[in-house]
Amino acid sequence: MKKIVLLALCVLSFGALSQAQNLKFGHINTSELISLMSERDSAFVKLQAYQNDLIETLEGMEAEYNNKVNEYQRKRNDWLPAVIETKERELQELGQRMQQFQQNAQQEMAQMQQTLMSPVIEKAQNALTKIAKANNLVYVFDLSAGSLIYFDDAVSLDLLPLAKKELGIPAEKVAPTQFTDNAQTN
Repeated sequence: MKKIVLLALCVLSFGALSQAQNLKFGHINTSELISLMSERDSAFVKLQAYQNDLIETLEGMEAEYNNKVNEYQRKRNDWLPAVIETKERELQELGQRMQQFQQNAQQEMAQMQQTLMSPVIEKAQNALTKIAKANNLVYVFDLSAGSLIYFDDAVSLDLLPLAKKELGIPAEKVAPTQFTDNAQTN
């Protein structure tokens, strides 16, 4: 009986070992893939417009604040103490509102970015899942995460060309490697 159990374990171990040798792996740089997607470009344009609106509002608040500071400095010597106190309180409140607006604007930008990018990331993830299943891959490593030290191209399948095809991205399109002149000046 022991021999049969031992033989069965050997057969199962050998089968598991041979199956482990047939494992297929894939790799992709998801940041590069997402940067190639037209949906990402659309999201970026919307995010940039939203950011410009926030900046315009803040600049209006700053202009109002500066005008009131200038008026305060010019007329302070002519005002009664009660007027000075009121104007100082008004400047302090306006400064606090500007600071609160900046904090809220940063939070809103982060929320807007997540709202706009979530569908893009989900679309890329769905395409990669489909490709991984179609190619019987056991693991797919994301090179953009920076934690993969080594991979062998002969054993690991590069999913970027397949993902481009799945998402309708032209094969010759490459990710930008540097900022455009327009982005550098902003």
